[in-house]
Amino acid sequence: MEIVKLTIDNKPVVVEKGTTILEAAKTIGVNIPSLCYMKLEDMDFENKPGGCRVCVVEVEGRRNLAPACKSEVTEGMVVNTHSVRVVNARRTVMELILSDHPAECLTCAKSGKCDLQTLAQDLGIREIRYEGEQSHYKGDESPAIIREMDKCIMCRRCETACNEVQTVGVLSGINRGFESVVATAFEMDLDHSACTYCGQCVAVCPTGALTERDSTNKVLDALMDPSKTVVVQTAPAVRAALGEEFGMEPGTLVTGKMASSLRKLGFDYVFDTDFAADLTIMEEGTELLGRLNKFLKGDKDVKLPILTSCCPAWVNFFEHNFPEMKEIPSTAKSPQQMFGAIAKTYFADQLKKKREDLVVVSVMPCLAKKYEVSRDEFKVNGDPDVNISISTRELGQMIRNANIDFAALTDEDFDRPLGESTGASVIFGTTGGVIEAAVRTAYEIQTGQELEKVDFHELRGMEGIREATIDFAGLPIRIGIAHGLGNARKLLEDIKAGKSEFHAIEIMACPGGCIGGGGQPYHHGNVEILKKRQQAIYAEDAGKTLRKSHDNPYIKKLYEEFLGEPCGHKSHDLLHTYYFDKKKKIEI
Repeated sequence: MEIVKLTIDNKPVVVEKGTTILEAAKTIGVNIPSLCYMKLEDMDFENKPGGCRVCVVEVEGRRNLAPACKSEVTEGMVVNTHSVRVVNARRTVMELILSDHPAECLTCAKSGKCDLQTLAQDLGIREIRYEGEQSHYKGDESPAIIREMDKCIMCRRCETACNEVQTVGVLSGINRGFESVVATAFEMDLDHSACTYCGQCVAVCPTGALTERDSTNKVLDALMDPSKTVVVQTAPAVRAALGEEFGMEPGTLVTGKMASSLRKLGFDYVFDTDFAADLTIMEEGTELLGRLNKFLKGDKDVKLPILTSCCPAWVNFFEHNFPEMKEIPSTAKSPQQMFGAIAKTYFADQLKKKREDLVVVSVMPCLAKKYEVSRDEFKVNGDPDVNISISTRELGQMIRNANIDFAALTDEDFDRPLGESTGASVIFGTTGGVIEAAVRTAYEIQTGQELEKVDFHELRGMEGIREATIDFAGLPIRIGIAHGLGNARKLLEDIKAGKSEFHAIEIMACPGGCIGGGGQPYHHGNVEILKKRQQAIYAEDAGKTLRKSHDNPYIKKLYEEFLGEPCGHKSHDLLHTYYFDKKKKIEI
């Protein structure tokens, strides 16, 4: 390794050759402000177009100021990061950016969490000396994501997330000069494009140009309607991140406080999507074993590898990009939709309520869940199985608006029967968790033997693509795992080319899985936050008395009293779905 010695703000620095000034400064704790630059080490995400020029620094012997994110260090370089000249240049750049930015901070969804706003405060900008024409662009409101491109600062972070990380290819820079903006092809609306609604563009956007569609007012309206019974379900990943909205350390588990806060908000019943995750394993695991055993008996037409179907962004991705493979994924609905189907049948019957008088609200780490609830196949006579989906961030906002002291809440449990869950269900929130949960149950059903070791560490980790072989008492089961749609594409291309030897593949659209979902508290490129959320998920699993989905007594009771058997006639009608060919839609 070739090293370079330089000086930054009178401090000696030693770094590897090829390091940028921005990265070198970080090694000694010097913060150089930036807008367009963003790097996520473990996710192959690096956005450094060098266009904003907020990160300029003074390099001794160089006439012009240097963009720190684009300039590599050289031997003996002397850098001043906060000279009067540098600070004045940054202020000028910021004033120019703000001169073409709507002054809507009071009503902006990103207010208080906006990188542009924070930087303006840090630089002490109290007036904008440059006035002129402001750019205006077409707005766009999809079922999940709102685009207000008047607020776009052309940092291109969303473009990198969409094109390089997720390989969806919906967003790109268009036009030139003053008219330049990041948009879709032909400036079509997102719901007419191949957008998967994964929300990773929203997660990295430094301003309010990209935000989720806010559904909190719909929830409040339902809670105020005396004719409605309002139930709420909470996804596994939410409990590992919600605390961050209230200043808690990343990875703080707040399961009990979350249940308590939801009751204080006025929900009639507080349930857990983990219950439906256990139910998903019963259906998806049975489907896996059904296909696998047919294959072992010589059926060459069986569709393998089976692909998990819990993630609606991933489902949307293969419907748009690989519709010829739509028979391969499991037909099991996502846990969110399974919960809604059971709530509006089994639970509604227990309450002696009509399904349309029951309002099902979900709290999800995912923006694609907002899109999923709107899909027609998840409605009965126009009534959705899940009425409203809100993000982790939206729940945090509702709790603050209700003046609830979240940190002071006592822990409470979920209601029964749809609140009981096992450790297998909670690990759905992280990459590798769904397939690990499936293995725990499928092993015992296939072999008839008790699984003594339920922790499959070979299925865990943060690598974008992982593979492992699990021994089912002499039967080797080959498993693939991918998180991030770019990695999913690689595995799908292998399947399409006949190169895949996997029996089952888990795919999650977002880096890290649901813990890194587009609706989670903003992690601002800090991968350590995702790792701490992952650790919290596994800690809750380890602390559970029951850790295998088929051991959940309420799941057993559900099948005995209502569903019959996994993948049976009734469960297939309620808990399974079908997929569509959407490729033609985007070729027009």
